[in-house]
Amino acid sequence: MPLSPPPELRVGIDVVAVERMEHLLREHDGAATTLFTERELEYCRGRRRGTEHLAARFAAKEAVLKALGTGMARGMRWTDVEVVHEPGGRPSVELHGLTGELARRRGIGRVEVSLTHSAGLAAAHALVVS
Repeated sequence: MPLSPPPELRVGIDVVAVERMEHLLREHDGAATTLFTERELEYCRGRRRGTEHLAARFAAKEAVLKALGTGMARGMRWTDVEVVHEPGGRPSVELHGLTGELARRRGIGRVEVSLTHSAGLAAAHALVVS
């Protein structure tokens, strides 16, 4: 019986200064809705230190795009990568738009993320499995 090939794993990581995110959201009208989905904004607005949660989500978007190997390619939007939560609170990722189409074409089975924020920094790690 032939063995199936092992899955391909790709990783991405990103770190964001919370102060930088605060400045961006304060100084640029519409930045929040350009960078985040309504679900992401709603979740973070309901949290203490909401900007830290937003910075972690932005880091996750960057980490996912790095793991996919695309960065922000033409036609992609920040909201194409959405950080949502499973019932137990664990973060997960939903891909939409061109990013979702690219993932389907590449046979991406799943995207795992881990988020953290502390001492003015937010970080995320992404693992893409195909």
